[in-house]
Amino acid sequence: MSSVPATPAARAPLKPLDQALVELLARAASLPGVETVSTFDADGRVLAQDLVSSLDVPAHDNSSMDGYALRTADWAEGAVLPVGQRIPAGSSGHVLAPASAARIFTGAPIPPGADTVVMQEDCEAVDAGVRIKARPQLGQWIRRRGEDVAAGAVVLRRGERLTPASLGLAASIGFDKLQVAPRVRVALFSTGDELVMPGEVAPADMKPGAIYNSNRFFLRALLLRLGCTVTDLGIVPDRLDATISALKGAGEAHDLILTSGGVSVGEEDHIKPAVQALGELALWQIAMKPGKPFACGKVGGAHFIGLPGNPVSSFVTFLVLVRPFLLSLQGASEVAPASIALPAHFDWPKADKRREFLRARRNAAGGLELFGNQSSGVLTSAVWGDGVIDNPAGQAIARGDTVQFIPFSALMA
Repeated sequence: MSSVPATPAARAPLKPLDQALVELLARAASLPGVETVSTFDADGRVLAQDLVSSLDVPAHDNSSMDGYALRTADWAEGAVLPVGQRIPAGSSGHVLAPASAARIFTGAPIPPGADTVVMQEDCEAVDAGVRIKARPQLGQWIRRRGEDVAAGAVVLRRGERLTPASLGLAASIGFDKLQVAPRVRVALFSTGDELVMPGEVAPADMKPGAIYNSNRFFLRALLLRLGCTVTDLGIVPDRLDATISALKGAGEAHDLILTSGGVSVGEEDHIKPAVQALGELALWQIAMKPGKPFACGKVGGAHFIGLPGNPVSSFVTFLVLVRPFLLSLQGASEVAPASIALPAHFDWPKADKRREFLRARRNAAGGLELFGNQSSGVLTSAVWGDGVIDNPAGQAIARGDTVQFIPFSALMA
């Protein structure tokens, strides 16, 4: 009996990026517990409480200018109003006498009876009085009580990522300490016998095939920008036992293990069997370019994410997938970066089957220029560019087309 050769198993289709992101975020339950930190030290942290104001801001009607407070009805062209009081910021005046004015400074409470402020540039001091040179408008240059914040209002909501402005807002309603989500503890390592560290081997002494480990530097920096604590485990040799040992140790005291390299299907790619030996692995081939190889799973109690080894692939997959995952672990309410619709000032005639993230930058004409070499190994493109174009699969771009641009400022804040 003749035998029929076995038909090779069909390769699984690449997972659409949106589906991969949904599945990834479904794993990202918020870390338990909260930390109480000084408001001074809370920049970039995710708020773990609603902040409710117990006071109005400002607490009183006050002047937004240096000038004179008066009643609008007391003004007459050319008339001089006596100045009966002086009100600097931090003090309060008394009831304004009829047909008089009060010298007032920015931030000072409006004295009872006054209904307008005239800036000093529109006034002329005359002996003990003041001449108002132009008819004032009722209520001008007065900041009303509670116009910024009303007592009882929720000023900042749980899940907001704190910015310098929001720290100032928290302080303006009296919060010197804030409850925030705990920092994500991340173990970071790279795999690859070809990797060497800058400073350990001089460029002239590099062996054939050796490369400097650039991924370790930008991944660590990106993690720190997202408020993580990072344990840098260095470079792990291309051996299964070494990979298992590194993963096992990292899984014991971290919330996330993040690796770069070793997630493809080559003989020297040991991440897949190592993670499977210790826990659970979902190995994805994602329909995105750059960055097709991507893995996630669990090792012990820690989440695991494996990034591609090519530097631009690792950089882009971190921004597109790891960043929202880390924000979700911290309970952030907003994890997706905003994109901007801008015109393309270039042609990209060859549509790709995968969703592309093209490195580009804005020009003085208000459009986007494209970096000439979009290879996944050209890290220069991420330095030259100030963001990426999120280009759907199968879509060519002609000069003048409107495209969606995601600034690095939004992805790396």
